[in-house]
Amino acid sequence: MAGGQRPTIKTVAARAGVGRTTVSRVINGSTLVSDEARAAVLAAIAELKYVPNSVARGLVTSRTNSIALVIPESESRLGAEPYFAAVIRGVSTGLADTRTQLQLILVRDQGERDRLTESVAERRVDGVLVASVHEDDPLPALLEGMGLPTVLAGRRSPEESLSHAHADNVGGARAAVRHLLERGRTTIATVTGPMDMDVGRGRLQGWQEALREAGARPDERLVARSDFTEEGGRTAVRTLLERIPDLDALFVASDVMAVGALAELRAHGRRVPDDVAVVGFDDSFIARHTSPPLTTVRQPVEELGRTIARILLREIAGPDTPRQQITLPTELVVRESS
Repeated sequence: MAGGQRPTIKTVAARAGVGRTTVSRVINGSTLVSDEARAAVLAAIAELKYVPNSVARGLVTSRTNSIALVIPESESRLGAEPYFAAVIRGVSTGLADTRTQLQLILVRDQGERDRLTESVAERRVDGVLVASVHEDDPLPALLEGMGLPTVLAGRRSPEESLSHAHADNVGGARAAVRHLLERGRTTIATVTGPMDMDVGRGRLQGWQEALREAGARPDERLVARSDFTEEGGRTAVRTLLERIPDLDALFVASDVMAVGALAELRAHGRRVPDDVAVVGFDDSFIARHTSPPLTTVRQPVEELGRTIARILLREIAGPDTPRQQITLPTELVVRESS
């Protein structure tokens, strides 16, 4: 804004190409606004970093004592992936000794994204935690642009600017593949997570680094990209067996995908670990209940939840607090699958 002036409803209306009444309705949550107009107003609010006067006055004297944990995934993914339950437990534990309330928000489509932006614009929460971070997700940048304390579980890339905590995905994957090499395995394939997530790229990088350290060339035919789902694990292993029937080991980038991988190996008559050794990643509760029990990389997910909650509370209490980037260690847990 010219001369350092704070934006007004009039400024937002001009930027969005709507009337001031429409802006007021969006801010107050009215349903008498078209989706197109609401989206334009929310975009203008984010771009201009507009805070309503009544909210600005409230920020001086009080807080909502509420934070949001935002998970940009579907209910089915939330229910099927133990990671999210562990993050929620960790965040809840991190808030247990405070008066802060936790709101769980799923963001599955643009409508829900818009409603979250409205909530942020009106400062109905003091800060936001975001889990399951995809590289091209506009939400972290939007929250940062609106000046709300925001902390990520994970990161968009190694150059992440926001505060975050994440597991040592590269180191954990490297340890998994080294273990398979030490067990005498020579043809080690990998089932990756999504490549638009730092966690997916990091675990692939660890697989590559371990093979290069051992003097082996990471063959692209040994890589099957997947999506952290059980069915994705089955499909990926089916593809790998068609490409390289004599593979003798699998590093699977999540325990959930490893469940699918084990099922597909059984369907093809491959014994685990006699014919194919398998290592997963997470050490979720399902790793102890597969057949055979799954060797996996333990990541401290509840600790991650506690850590991001602690960072966010610190940033809410002191807006000038330096941002933090924390890497949590992982640990290989050896069971019968390898």
